[in-house]
Amino acid sequence: MASIFNKKLSKSCSFCVHGNKSEYSDEIFCAKHGVTNKRDYCRHYKYDILKRVPDKVKPTGTFSEEDFSL
Repeated sequence: MASIFNKKLSKSCSFCVHGNKSEYSDEIFCAKHGVTNKRDYCRHYKYDILKRVPDKVKPTGTFSEEDFSL
């Protein structure tokens, strides 16, 4: 199910249902395994769609005000 947005998205504790991000460091507090690195994952990994922040997409091309007028 991790392929909803990006098929190349790797599994990570930071996107897991069981993980909670620490406010003070890059560590993840896992309900199953305790404190882990954000790049780790285990067999209990379950993708949470709401924890992922998609990359910003820059618009391509040049636009003028005439393009947006009615």
